[in-house]
Amino acid sequence: MHRTDSEEFDVVIVGGGPAGSATAANLALMGKKVVVLEKEAFPRYHVGESLIPYCYFPLEKIGMIDRLKASGYTQKYSVQFAGMSGKISRPFYFYEHLDHDAARTWQVNRDSFDREMLENAREKGAEIRMGWRAKDPLVEDGYHVGVRAVNGSGEEAVFRAPITVDASGRNGFLMTRNGWRIPDTHLQKVAIWTYYRGAKRDEGYDEGATTVAYLPEKGWFWYIPLANDEVSVGVVADKDYLYREGRDPENIFQREVQNNRWIADHLAQGSPCAPYQVTGDYSFRSRYCAGNGFILTGDAFAFLDPVFSSGLFLAFTGGELAAHAAAAALEKGCYDAAQFDGYGEKIRRNIEIMRKLVYAFYDEGFNFRDLLDKYPDLAGDVTDVLIGNTEKDFGPLFAAVAEFADIPAPLGYGKPLYAGGELSAAKTGAL
Repeated sequence: MHRTDSEEFDVVIVGGGPAGSATAANLALMGKKVVVLEKEAFPRYHVGESLIPYCYFPLEKIGMIDRLKASGYTQKYSVQFAGMSGKISRPFYFYEHLDHDAARTWQVNRDSFDREMLENAREKGAEIRMGWRAKDPLVEDGYHVGVRAVNGSGEEAVFRAPITVDASGRNGFLMTRNGWRIPDTHLQKVAIWTYYRGAKRDEGYDEGATTVAYLPEKGWFWYIPLANDEVSVGVVADKDYLYREGRDPENIFQREVQNNRWIADHLAQGSPCAPYQVTGDYSFRSRYCAGNGFILTGDAFAFLDPVFSSGLFLAFTGGELAAHAAAAALEKGCYDAAQFDGYGEKIRRNIEIMRKLVYAFYDEGFNFRDLLDKYPDLAGDVTDVLIGNTEKDFGPLFAAVAEFADIPAPLGYGKPLYAGGELSAAKTGAL
């Protein structure tokens, strides 16, 4: 096994998905020397294709909007909800609430989109090392100072930096290694999904709408029209509901299609064009978001049930926040966990706003129609959550929602790991 000399950077980023590439592009634009270690070869498959309008602003800052406008991705102007009878709600049209280019967003094919995000980070000045898997964190005197990585040929290299950003996705390089993953037990759903070709699309502005279609016991389908005449379509529900007659994913999926007339009608003229896939234990958060010399961002920090398509928004905003937190620490030359308090507060606040509405969605006593019939003046606040406009006071909205549903208190964990609470060198894999 050949071991290369160590390399020095300002920031090492583990993972080249949307959170990692957003972090890298932002840091590179600030003049920082950044390397991204990505274990997979791109393009590669990933689910989670829907952008919400406020994705526009972090993407604009890193120069991605012109790429999106020139792409062939399906344009998205709204989100809509379909009852089991097939009746569709009046769509939430973003342009009725937001007078900005951001009112038009996109349904992206993640294989090409994630590759474009990484290429954009490279163009901005980040170094990209494909095929390199982070093996161990380097920890010296209680501070993370980089990672040891290995490539597909078995070559090892040391990438040193005063800050490591873990953007490794749901597998969670640091979270998994250290046992920091804490499930959100109220949101432990199962998802089964596939892709259809030739399925029905609505007309006009509704052609690219994200549709959330209801099922019994607060289950739901997503229906996301993509480019090339494909649709991403999946079912999400409690495990006991989905597995009540067996565990074959195709049988479960096709059974549930018949429980929503809108979904059945839209899929009838199409046919599956990809394998059925399954994932569970949807929602979780890391016990810590940062520590001495390290930051967790994107799915490597937290994953929230995707009913409101928040995943990419949280990845982009988390990457931007992580980049600014890292840059500020570099400017001060101080990498203590306390430097990342502000990062932790902002990223948790964004997640908590979305999480409260997700909890309400699954509550048996809640639906948007009843809420807005009683409080029509809150329609704008609901839309703001759905589009990602989290920089406002949602106290009145959630006070009203609490009349129909149990609203969760903010989680008490997910803050930085302070001095005195560091894990031992053996636990963190220090070498």
